[in-house]
Formats: sequence, C-alpha cells, structure tokens
Amino acid sequence: MGLLKLGFQNQRLHFLRQSSNVSFWLQILTNNNTRRSALSYTPRSKPAIAKALSTEAAAKVQPAKMVKAIRVHEFGGPEVLKWEDVELGEPKEGEIRIKNKAVGLNFIDVYFRKGVYKTATMPFTPGMEAVGEVIAVGPGLTGRKVGDIVAYAGNPMGAYAEEQILPADKVVPVPPSVDPIIAASIMLKGMTAQYLVRRCFKVESGHTVLVHAAAGGVGSLLCQWANALGATVIGTVSTKEKAAQAKEDGCHHVIIYKEEDFVARVSEITSGKGVEVVYDSVGKDTFQGSLACLKPRGYMVSFGQSSGTPEPVPLPALGAKSLFLARPSLMQYTSTRDELLETAGEVFANIASGILRVRVNHKYPLSQAAQAHEDLENRRTSGSVVLLP
Repeated sequence: MGLLKLGFQNQRLHFLRQSSNVSFWLQILTNNNTRRSALSYTPRSKPAIAKALSTEAAAKVQPAKMVKAIRVHEFGGPEVLKWEDVELGEPKEGEIRIKNKAVGLNFIDVYFRKGVYKTATMPFTPGMEAVGEVIAVGPGLTGRKVGDIVAYAGNPMGAYAEEQILPADKVVPVPPSVDPIIAASIMLKGMTAQYLVRRCFKVESGHTVLVHAAAGGVGSLLCQWANALGATVIGTVSTKEKAAQAKEDGCHHVIIYKEEDFVARVSEITSGKGVEVVYDSVGKDTFQGSLACLKPRGYMVSFGQSSGTPEPVPLPALGAKSLFLARPSLMQYTSTRDELLETAGEVFANIASGILRVRVNHKYPLSQAAQAHEDLENRRTSGSVVLLP
C-alpha cells in the first residue's frame, strides 16, 4: 500500500494500489468528525478589520509591482502574443500570490488566442496551467503558506506570467517527489486524461479504444492509462517518429493517418466490430471517420478541435448505431474542491507508481511563447511543452 501525502493541514489523500490491477482507491480522511475545508478563513475582530483597512490604505500609496507577462490585445496568429510589463497587486482574502516556476502549454491556449473560445476581457493573459511557489497569502487565509509549491489547471486564465494571483481553493500542493516542470506539464493534461478514461467513459479491461493524436500531450497519457487499465489501444499519429513514441506509450496498433485510411485500418484491426470509444481532440478532419469507427452503442468523446470545429451532427446519424456523443470539459469534472483534489491526486499517484511517464520534450522561455504556439500548431511538437519564466 502506497501513501502519498499532498500536504493539507486537515486532510490527507490516501491512494491504495491493488496488486492485481492498476486501479487506485482514493479516500479523503479528515481529522474531525465533520468534514472541513482545507482552506479556511479566520474571522477578524473589529480592531483587526480597522488595522487591515489602514494597512490597505497605506498600500495604495505604494507603487504597484511590475512583472513580465504575455498579453493578447487582438485575436490572431502567434504574433499577437506580446511580452509586456503588467501591474500586479497584493492577494485579497481567499487569494495567494505565486511566482511561477513552469507554465504548461496546451491547445486550449491556441483556441483563446484565436478567439475560438471567447475571453471576458481584452487584452488578456493566456495560460491555464502552472506550478509556482507561494510568495504571499491574503489576509485571514489558513491552509497555505509562503514557500509552498502549488499547481493549478483551468480557471482563472493568466498563467503566462512571471507571477500571478490565484484563488487559494483552485490550487493543489505538489508532492515533493514530483518535479515542478513535470507537474506543470501534466496538471491540465493529466487531469483531462483522468476524467476521460475514468469518468466520461470508464475504460475497462477488454475494451478497444481509439486515440487520435496519440503522441500529443493528452494523447500519450490516454494511451498509457488505457493500456494500464487493460484496454487494447489503437492510436493515430502523423509521422513515423511519433508512431515509435506511441508504441512506447502503450499503443498496441499505431496508424500513420497520412499513409493509410484510419477508418479502414480500425475495421481491419477489430475484424469489423469497431471500438467501444474514440477519444478525438482533432475535430473537423477526423470527426466523421471517428463515428464510423464505433461499434453499436459506442462512445464518441470529442474533447478538442485542433483541425477546426466539426460540422453539426444530425441526430439520425447517431441513431443508426445508437451512438453516444460527448463534448466534455475539465472544468465540469473539477467543479468542487473534492473533485479537484481527487482528480489531481490520482494523477500524482500514477506518476509516483510509474503508470504515467511524462515526456517534456520541448521547453521554451516564456518570452518566446509565440514560437512555442507556432510549433504546436504545425505539429512540430510531441509530448508535453512547457514555458519557463
């Protein structure tokens, strides 16, 4: 039995690995009979409030700290990513300030940069995944302290910066055994893989799964995890080099889609039966073919659109084989504090046990985010990509 402590004052995460398989049982144990949040606020007396107000008033006359960040002033190509000075204030109640050690690059960053996904403000700082050191905590906050190494993935956006302010309940502590660069490269991708194979469609031994972009950041983790769960894994890639990586990551069958028709090849591999589930992050170029690869009552899980948005699907097209179509998002699978802790905890446990091997194949200075985006969009990357402030 392996024990991985994530460092919360009132909670411990236990991961029990069964010797006969690779599933993990996660249990949150509290020190009290009543469940309490690991992050709490200490009520302040009137004198304390008055003191805080006077402190805040004094802080207003102090010059704001300037940090470097990538800013987007208009939607467009990689060239719209500008390296600029931005002001950063102090954390308020419920917030922490972190100095980023590594920032994860994800295709969702491209979607926001292009305007495929809309932002609430303009200009904005992209980035949805980072690991950093806590350098300040908001008033009344317990459960986090200066010096903690924490990670986050998802909202709020703004990771492409030397420093940022985050809600304390959106971060998780990084185990000492996990390097910050590894953690930054896997938080969003790893938690995405977790909900895809464990909850959106629960992969089990005997299943056959199809993973597009099998050598990509999420795809490589999906292949490893599905293989460990006992599934037969079919992966599609664009080059022979990526095919070799997909094989190492647990693909039993690799299809180079530029050289052969993946629909015909999947039919051949499965003797015409099809697969239980397709994990498709490519979108427009593969969507219809993915539906054709499914067996009756199969699951089409569309979680990305690197080639563009798929055309609308008429319901009768699903009815022919009683297919299920899902368009999930990580945010809905980590919407509560407990879900976030459980999802991140299982990812870290699988790293510690060796089930997940993380490839950080590309590192760029944060100031060169535009080059990183260009390489990602042109399929010149494999595995995970990190930006270093």
